[in-house]
Amino acid sequence: MKNLFSKKCISKDIKLLLMMALSLSFFTSCLTTKNVTYFQGSDPLDTLRYSTLKTIAPLIPKIQTDDILAVTVSSLSAESNEVFNFQNVTPLITSNFPGVTSNGVARNQPLGYLVDPSGNIEMPLIGKVHVAGLALEEAGIKIKGELGKFLKEPTANVRYLNQKFTILGEVNRPGIYNLLDNHTSLPEVIGVAGDLTIFGRRDNVMLMRTTEGKREIIKLNLNSREVLETPYYFIRSGDIIYVEPTKGKLASSDRTLQLIPIATGVTTSLVLLLNLLFK
Repeated sequence: MKNLFSKKCISKDIKLLLMMALSLSFFTSCLTTKNVTYFQGSDPLDTLRYSTLKTIAPLIPKIQTDDILAVTVSSLSAESNEVFNFQNVTPLITSNFPGVTSNGVARNQPLGYLVDPSGNIEMPLIGKVHVAGLALEEAGIKIKGELGKFLKEPTANVRYLNQKFTILGEVNRPGIYNLLDNHTSLPEVIGVAGDLTIFGRRDNVMLMRTTEGKREIIKLNLNSREVLETPYYFIRSGDIIYVEPTKGKLASSDRTLQLIPIATGVTTSLVLLLNLLFK
């Protein structure tokens, strides 16, 4: 009678373990490919092989005070070119903002020409040139005109040295990155940061942007193809992107849930041992 009772108890324990295993299986299966697939179409089956998106032109940034510009001068006088280009330090075309490496070691800050509070840069020979409010191409034309007073057949190429964006949260490589041009897109930014982790929410990515002194917070759904047709497809200098964690990340860091597999394993071993003893 005692042996029969014990076997019934063991049978109940085994059923309980099976229920726990099924519950864990259900918990881990909540994340589907739909949650992590980028830029899905409106068609639930997504059977379209080709679709046309509307054209979006990136905003052409204007030079502002405190910008740092690289001005590359070329003319028939190699000696004069060196004088003008000495101020330029080759920008660090890496994934990190100039001044910091991936391991935190300091690097040389590009010098360039700083736009002063009055909107001017000061260059050798030609002195101050007002460039604030101009696009890079317009600034190059204006500087070329000033250089023409002293050099033969000059050209001037102007580029930013301090454009940057920040990406934080559930990405594989969070940090501050160089923004090399105004055509850098949201998918490219994701690629530079090493993609979102499996715990990153793709349906609620936060973009913080400052436009003419006004700060904006925009929520973007990377699961939807519609994000490719918004004004936020192109990244601007100063943008901050934050990817918040899913509930699964919080659950995976919960100490209680971390101990469940261990407890389940121990309980299974005990039940099997008791089953052998009472046979």
